[in-house]
Amino acid sequence: MFIDHTVDSAPPAARRTMAATGKRLGRIPPAVARMAESPELLDGFLKSSALFEASTLDPIAREVVVMTMATRNHCHVCVAMHTGKLKALNAGPDVVAALTDQSPLPDRGLEAIRTFTLEVLRTAGEVDDDTLTAFLEAGYTHRNALEVVLGIGAYTMSTLANRMTAAPA
Repeated sequence: MFIDHTVDSAPPAARRTMAATGKRLGRIPPAVARMAESPELLDGFLKSSALFEASTLDPIAREVVVMTMATRNHCHVCVAMHTGKLKALNAGPDVVAALTDQSPLPDRGLEAIRTFTLEVLRTAGEVDDDTLTAFLEAGYTHRNALEVVLGIGAYTMSTLANRMTAAPA
């Protein structure tokens, strides 16, 4: 039901963002082409995901947050894209498999961020002191806890939009 917009067919407010995405990636991914129907959503997702990418969480920890969201929300687009990112970051196949299967990660620190992400979602942010303490004891900071919230926000937009628009991977 949603169309894959081109730069020419997109609402005017989405055209610059689409053109910049196409220039940066060498193509316009179908998820972006469909999200362009709402320039506000497209800009909101791209800006919030860029902010998340600039956070103090290390790249693999960020990908754990994203993959936790992607698998929880059954977003095949994000699972495919971020599996590739994890492999490019040299995350082990056991990490990728565990994230895909939604099972505990073999690395204590990565498992701490995965379980913290799930607990933030389960409690709508009202994590208890023991949960926050466990996260901090795994080497993360209060800032990182809030950065997890940023990642959840960005990838809630993406995963839900990709599912609603039936964007292909």
